[in-house]
Amino acid sequence: MITISSIVLLLTLYTIWDNKRIKIVEQEIVIENLPEELDGFTILQISDLHEELFGKNQSRLIKKINSIPYNTILFTGDMMLNKNSTNYIPFYTLLDGIKNKETALFVPGNTDPESYYVNKDGQFLKVDFIKGMEQRGVKLLESFQTLQKGKAKIHYVNFELSIQNEWYLNNIDKKIESNKLSYTGHLEYYKYLYNKMKTIEYNENADVLIALNHYPVVDFRLDAIAADPIYTLMDLDLIIAGHYHGGQIRLPFIGAIFVPEGWYEDNGFFPPQDRVKGLWEYRNIKQYVSAGLGSSDAKAYLKYRLFNTPEINVLKLKKE
Repeated sequence: MITISSIVLLLTLYTIWDNKRIKIVEQEIVIENLPEELDGFTILQISDLHEELFGKNQSRLIKKINSIPYNTILFTGDMMLNKNSTNYIPFYTLLDGIKNKETALFVPGNTDPESYYVNKDGQFLKVDFIKGMEQRGVKLLESFQTLQKGKAKIHYVNFELSIQNEWYLNNIDKKIESNKLSYTGHLEYYKYLYNKMKTIEYNENADVLIALNHYPVVDFRLDAIAADPIYTLMDLDLIIAGHYHGGQIRLPFIGAIFVPEGWYEDNGFFPPQDRVKGLWEYRNIKQYVSAGLGSSDAKAYLKYRLFNTPEINVLKLKKE
């Protein structure tokens, strides 16, 4: 007779084993009016590593990544366990082992260090974490990055930066006039980034417009952006995000019981299951959310994934 203790032991052993596995999740994404040159364009997404190790020196994860042919690799945040951690080795070791970093972009998550700091002279500079990452071939996506294949162009944009407008820029000017020197470098740099973002002729200059964000952009937020005249919601083809871990704890036949999402009434408990991971579409914007690789330490006793195998994601753009 199987006892409760036997079931608990088997479940524990399975969870330990499953948390060290990596599955490759493939998804075709149909893009309207996709140029012929971009049909089959492949994006590899890595999200929410949280300092997790997959084999000695990330050997199993590196082997998986290097086995996949792709055009772009995107890191959608939470590579670190928390903002105060300086254990960069799991992330840096992974980057050192990845062969294809021809186009490699990063957007920070809520557990990554702040990307910048202000020095004593008021200069706005990148922190060591970002500098080390960029030395290893991965670029911080501060505003936008353009990739050209043949005559076709893809713009990758930082979602949070892309939704601001003239009102925000004017507000920055007012703050610059009133703030002390130590804050001026910070504000001036953000003004530069916002002005840079404005230079894209989104509907004429790009065949595909893809926004990167650590946080999924839920339906309620898209509605709020569209309804607020101070914001401009760009004509995005696709948003790529992470953060939810697919619902770190999942139950058979039920799915995710919680995701960290303040836009939901119950703060993320019992979320809509078709908005937890994978592909969906709302307001004519497709969105893909990775379940990621690691586990959050927000609750120390829940730092594991249950019935939720770590994953990396292969997104392939396709013509209609």
